[in-house]
Order: sequence, then C-alpha cells, then structure tokens
Amino acid sequence: MDALALEATGSKKTANGAAVAPVPSQPPAKRKPAKKAKKAVVFFEVEILDAKTKDKLCFLDKVEPNATIGEIKSMFHKNHPQWYPARQSIRLDPKGKSLKDEDVLQHLPVGTTATFYFRDLGSQISWVTVFLTEYTGPLVIYLMFYFRVPFIYAPKYDFTTSKHWVVHLACMCHSFHYMKRLLETLFVHRFSHGTMPLRNIFKNCTYYWGFAAWMAYYINHPLYTPPIYGEQQIRLALILFLFCQIGNFSIHIALRNLRPPGSKTRKIPYPTKNPFTWIFLLVSCPNYTYELGSWLGFTLMTQCLPVAFFTLVGFIQMTVWAKGKHRSYLKEFRDYPPLRSPILPFIL
Repeated sequence: MDALALEATGSKKTANGAAVAPVPSQPPAKRKPAKKAKKAVVFFEVEILDAKTKDKLCFLDKVEPNATIGEIKSMFHKNHPQWYPARQSIRLDPKGKSLKDEDVLQHLPVGTTATFYFRDLGSQISWVTVFLTEYTGPLVIYLMFYFRVPFIYAPKYDFTTSKHWVVHLACMCHSFHYMKRLLETLFVHRFSHGTMPLRNIFKNCTYYWGFAAWMAYYINHPLYTPPIYGEQQIRLALILFLFCQIGNFSIHIALRNLRPPGSKTRKIPYPTKNPFTWIFLLVSCPNYTYELGSWLGFTLMTQCLPVAFFTLVGFIQMTVWAKGKHRSYLKEFRDYPPLRSPILPFIL
C-alpha cells in the first residue's frame, strides 16, 4: 500500500521508465466581461413644408433625436440660404404657434418622420438697434422744439427760450426719461429674442417720434400756459415722476438678475431687498405700472392734452402686454402667486 501511494504521488514515469516532472496546475483563465449591447439610435426624417402652399421645401435625413429646432433651422438654412434662422418660423401646424429654438425633436408630438411647416418672418433687425432708434428719435425731436429751431414757430421766436420754468423742467424730465431708456438698452436689458421684423421699426418709430413731436410742439409753444395750480401741482407731479422712474429702473434690474447672461430661462420674479420691488407682491408687470405713473406725473406737470393722450394710448398698449405676460406666467408656473394682477393691483 505504501509503495502504491508513493508511486501515485511521486514523479510520473514514461513508458521507458524516465521520470516526468509534475505539471503545475494553472489558475482558470479570467473571462472578459461581456460588452453591453449599444442601443440602436433611431434617427428621424424631417420634412419641412411651406405653411401657405404646402409645397415641400426641404427633406432632412438621419436627424438625431436630440436635435433642437434651432439646429433644424440651421440645416434648413444650408438648403435655403435666403432664409437665415432668425427669420424662420417652424411650426407643427400651418396656423399654429412657432416652436422655440430650444425645443428637442424627440420631445415633440411627432413620429420618426416629422412634418413641420415653415413661415418667413421677413427681414430681421436686432432689438438693441430697434430700441436705440426708437428712443434716440424722441430725445432729439423734443430738443429741437425746446430750442425753437427755425421753421417750427414764427421766425421771431427762433432760438428763444420760454419764460415759464416748468417748460425747462419738462425738457429735463423728458430727456432724462429717454436717456435712461437708452442706457438700459445698452447695459441692463437682456433679450430672450435677438431680433424682430424690420417692418416693426417703422411702426414703432412713427409712434414714439410722432407723439414726441406733438407733445413738444405744445409744451414749448410761445403761447404755452403753465398748470392751473402752479408750483404746488408741478412739484407734486415731479415727485411722482421721479419716484416712478426710480421704481421702473429697480424693476428692470430685478428682472435682469433673474436671467443669467446668454440664458433663456424664465423664473418667477419676487420682491428683493429693494423697497421699489415690493410691488411684485401684487403686480406681475410692475415695470409697466411705474411707466404709467411716470407719464401720469409728466401729464400733471405739463397739463398738456397731447401728453394725456399719449399716456392713455401707452396705458392701453402696456395693459395688453401685461395681460399676455400674466397669462404666460400662470400657464408656465403652477405655483405662481394668485394675488397678482397684470398691471394695476386688484383692478387690472
């Protein structure tokens, strides 16, 4: 038994009796982990039709599902160079609303073969250029009437000055207002949309420039008469004007701080430590509220019918804008404060 055990554990012998060293046992080979199968990317086919004629304008093959509308506009622009992205309106329905540039293709209610409709927005111009043009005009036009340049009034009044101090005060307030707007356009405002249709600049300039000339003509007229209640009315109006100008500027700063540079994110505006922003508790668009207050103060200061009419027209337009923005807030934010009104607390 011992000999057999020794023979079993000892060196193995070959057939001719030679000893063979035992082969060391090798560890089992490690198996490489199986590679995870990559998910197949389902590309989209995008068809762009003319919203009016329904003619096919462009067909884009193998569009990635995470492509944005802005990227699709750039692809469309390569096929149609005359329609740069800023003048394109891409829609899901011919009469529907324009899709946002940041909308993602795979998140839209379309299949892998998506059909969009295109509308030409016309030649575009930057908002900064529009505002600078709109606000420079009233500033220059008003000063022309104030200094009574020739061919405006009778020749004997050329380059004369008014005898009423309220006329000089009104010129300073009017100039201050539009200088403030110009500086805010350059250094404060952040625009979610970079451009607007070129045709709008003519409409907007007609409105601002025309009213500025109408108001300036009567306020600086040689026969102008000051307000009925004299200095008391003028000083009260000046306080209202300056208060609302500061408030309007404070709101613009608060709105600017809500949006980081280069971002289009929207947040609910809330009051800050600045007391002029506390009106956010009751109003969705207090910048329009303060703007209205400024022109009411200017109306009281000058007691001029064209100024009152300009204030009324401006109030109507700002109310339309405020209501639209208020509806947008309610639709976008479920927790939007319910006590807020669009432009006038508890009223409108």
